[in-house]
Formats: sequence, C-alpha cells, structure tokens
Amino acid sequence: MATKKKADPSTRIADNKKAAYNYFFEERFEAGMVLEGWEVKSLREGKVQLTDGYVMIRDGEMFIVGCQINPLRSASTHTTPDSIRTKKLLLHKEQIRRLTGKVEQKGYTLVPLNLHWKAGKVKCEIALAKGKAEHDKRDTIKDREGKREVERAMKSRNR
Repeated sequence: MATKKKADPSTRIADNKKAAYNYFFEERFEAGMVLEGWEVKSLREGKVQLTDGYVMIRDGEMFIVGCQINPLRSASTHTTPDSIRTKKLLLHKEQIRRLTGKVEQKGYTLVPLNLHWKAGKVKCEIALAKGKAEHDKRDTIKDREGKREVERAMKSRNR
C-alpha cells in the first residue's frame, strides 16, 4: 500500500491558493526549475508570487510564465534582475509529450500549484487541470463554509 507523501510545510516556498478554486486537478507532476542565483536567494526569503502564473509548452519545452520572484535589494551588482522572467521547467521528454497531447484537448491547462525545496533544489508542482464553471466555484465556497461551521460547532461544544 503506497501512501502519497505531501511536501513538508517547512520546505514549502509558495502556494497557488487560487488554483484549487478555479480548476479541477486531473494529474500532478513535480518539475525542476532553471533559476538564476539571485532568484534562489529571493526564494529563500519567500519573495515569490505564484497566483498569476501559468505553464506553457513551446517547442517541446515547458515554461512557467507570470511567476513573479521579487529581487532582494542586495541581490547582485553585476546582473539586472527581471522579476517576471519566464523560467524553464524540467520534466522527462515522454511526460512533456503526453502533457502536450492533453493540453491540446479542449478545456485542459497546466497550472503551477506550489514551489518547494527537495534535496536542496527548487521544485514546482504542476497540475493538469480543467477549468471550473461558475456553479462549481459556488459549490466549492458552500462546502468550505459548511466545513468551517461544523468546526466552529465542534470547537464550542468541546469547551
């Protein structure tokens, strides 16, 4: 019996909380990222915004677009940091081919879910996702509020 291991919260860098609200996740993948030195330093400080990011496939390679990594003031003197630079994602060629076929189908897209550390390297968890309709988003909100009310009732009952 294999259990799916979640990334340890201490190794998490950033989460895309809007993704779960806007999409249904079909499959998840972990991809490496090609980063510059100042970007790694900024990630250690947590200066990243993932909510507007999306993944695109171009010429058999995957890129994350719109992931904003804000440079530190003391980042570097010999390079000019670009906070919205397109970053390359590293996956196996067979996985990229399969994802390309899925993305070309109607309604599928690739969404970055989180950035985390794994063995000293920055990894990006991406998901093959299908967009939610407006009524699905309302259901998500209703479920979340229902769970919150149940937790409040249980908490007050235990006092």
